[in-house]
Amino acid sequence: MLKPFLTTAAAALLLGSAAARAADVGMAIDVPCPFGDCKADTSLSYLGEYDIPTGFMENGVEVGGLSGIDFDPSTGHYVSISDDRSEKAPARFYDLDIDVSAAGLKGVTVLDHVTLKDKNGQPFAFRTVDSESVRIGKEGIYWSSEGDGKALLPPFVRVANRDGSFVRELPLPAGFAPTADKSTGIRDNLAFEGLTFLAGGDLLVGMESALYQDGRMTTLTNGALARLIRYDAATGEQKAQYVYPVSPIPQAAAKPGGWNDFGMSEILALDDRHALSIERGYAQDLGNSVVINMFDLEGATDVSNIPSLAKTDQRIVPVGKTQVMDLRALGLAPDNIEGVTFGKAKDGTDVLIFVADNNFNPTQKTQFFAFKVIRRPQ
Repeated sequence: MLKPFLTTAAAALLLGSAAARAADVGMAIDVPCPFGDCKADTSLSYLGEYDIPTGFMENGVEVGGLSGIDFDPSTGHYVSISDDRSEKAPARFYDLDIDVSAAGLKGVTVLDHVTLKDKNGQPFAFRTVDSESVRIGKEGIYWSSEGDGKALLPPFVRVANRDGSFVRELPLPAGFAPTADKSTGIRDNLAFEGLTFLAGGDLLVGMESALYQDGRMTTLTNGALARLIRYDAATGEQKAQYVYPVSPIPQAAAKPGGWNDFGMSEILALDDRHALSIERGYAQDLGNSVVINMFDLEGATDVSNIPSLAKTDQRIVPVGKTQVMDLRALGLAPDNIEGVTFGKAKDGTDVLIFVADNNFNPTQKTQFFAFKVIRRPQ
């Protein structure tokens, strides 16, 4: 892992000189020459925050659990998928209008929702799906489910029509299906968290944390090895797998034995080799940590034929990774950030939008952050 590039604002906050001051609209975030590659320069400007309180209803359905978001250039709106396991309402995605411009983020309107259908054309039954990420592709809506490790339901990536109906499912590579003895496969609630289309059209699928056979989960002193699957989106053929090194848990819980965790919650391509990733976690009685990284696929080992990362003698080069920004260090108070997309504002401004999953918890909120994109890899 390369040493992170800190922005001026982030460095000042980490040093304590501005720790009590909230982020200001217009604050600049610059990442010069990540990985020593000045073609990957990134520059952003903060546009603000907008929150939807837990309990907000749209057409009789509670809005919440927003775990993925993508911009729809055909409408100028955004689709955002809920991770409701068909408990409060059938599994679904929402149609959002985000009022954002170079002047700032003014509001978010929930326009409608679309119910996702299973292979039989029916809404998903209670706790049979855990949708996490969504992207708009040439065929329709690509979306992922984490499955259910405890119930031995495998994760999947499917394609849906705009009306939520089933089109097809991408093949699941060997070693990802859950097992009763937990010897191989996904850990419960730590599976397919991220989707993104690379510039060349391939689909990248990101795990939240390590498969059982690939080693342990993150701790305060050790990270985890999460896999990235690269598909030919048109054929569904797997082309490669890479190792993404998830960082150790950045903060301990306030009290000994308190809950804390950390994992990768979304990925977003910048070009055909660079992408952003969200690593986020929670420390009990302290709050959320959210770090945005850039990673680089160039030179990473294809591990698709390595059954266990923990039991191999083969030399493995993971994807390169460097920090872009730490939302708390910027003076923000992030909730459970799980979705990110590039978008285009009505005034033509290129924007980067984040959304938080409120877990349908009254102490949390459906939170949006927006940044103006000044410069990014193309």
